[in-house]
Amino acid sequence: MRVTVRVFAQLRDVAQSSVLDADVPPGASVADVWRDLAARHPALAPFAGAVSCAVNANFARMTARVQEGDEIAFLPPVSGG
Repeated sequence: MRVTVRVFAQLRDVAQSSVLDADVPPGASVADVWRDLAARHPALAPFAGAVSCAVNANFARMTARVQEGDEIAFLPPVSGG
């Protein structure tokens, strides 16, 4: 099934695009989408433990299941001062 992936800030820079498509099997989780993305863009792998994610604009856990046509967003860690 196909989902849309949006990445922001540093992740966008690494992926060289802010919007990508991913093909994952039925029953896939957000973590599966991340693994697919990191396999295509290995420089994203170090962010795995620190990214936040959302499914259809709602914050989600990496264990959340995705459906055909969902939009998955990955956001890098932020800091402020």
